[in-house]
Amino acid sequence: MKDIDETRQPLLEHLVELRRRLLISLAALVLAFILCLNFAKPIFGLLVQPLLAAGQGKLIYTDVFEAFFTEVKVALFAALMLCFPVFATQVWRFVAPGLYAKEKKAFLPFLVMTPFFFAGGALFAYLVAMPYALKFLLSFEGNVGGVQQEALPGVGNYLSFVTRFLFGFGVAFLTPVLLMILERAGLVTREQLAAKRRYAIVACAAVSAVLTPPDAVSMLLLLVPLYMLYEFAILAIRLTHWRAARREASDAGRKAGPKSSPGGGRVDDFGPV
Repeated sequence: MKDIDETRQPLLEHLVELRRRLLISLAALVLAFILCLNFAKPIFGLLVQPLLAAGQGKLIYTDVFEAFFTEVKVALFAALMLCFPVFATQVWRFVAPGLYAKEKKAFLPFLVMTPFFFAGGALFAYLVAMPYALKFLLSFEGNVGGVQQEALPGVGNYLSFVTRFLFGFGVAFLTPVLLMILERAGLVTREQLAAKRRYAIVACAAVSAVLTPPDAVSMLLLLVPLYMLYEFAILAIRLTHWRAARREASDAGRKAGPKSSPGGGRVDDFGPV
């Protein structure tokens, strides 16, 4: 009975700590949502710039409440993007007490890199992928069998398109961080990653099909950088191992100290001194 009570206490402490981290994350999200709700129109104005650059200057809504709920969704989307570093920090603070100092030192850089890679993916989607995808999708306008075909995107549909692109590319750009964490944890090796390139291409194609709208251009716009990030992860792992090997060799050289000559004198790499 005593052993059961001792194991129950740490579990309760973990649950209390988890509840605390979730409440902090939720509070940050609520505050960010309230802030972003006041700026929902300018934020949405920023999100429609790729559509405007593609030549479409009109958005419609057919439901009375659609425009209002679109602004709410825009505020929630912006709040989630702003709170991403907060969420990552709370996850780290929950996990870190259970790690050794060496493990913390190993995994902390990956936590720091995560927001930057996510932001880089979202920025790539906004500046590169979305304009090309929209130009392709809007190119179907015109005369079809004597009937004028015109694109009139709705505000709700366009917001879903934008959020799927930004979140999809942001998550996909975390691939190097994920692969490096798996390698550091010993679940995969650099040799295995290098040997499975053909399977990686198939996996990248599947991820691209899930995270992007259902058209070939959007899929290719994510597939190519996603596979390049896979190769970048392999290169980064190789550089990490090379630096670790150099550091170990340097530490071993310092611990060995100066060599001694048979006559008792110090010997360096070029002979007795």
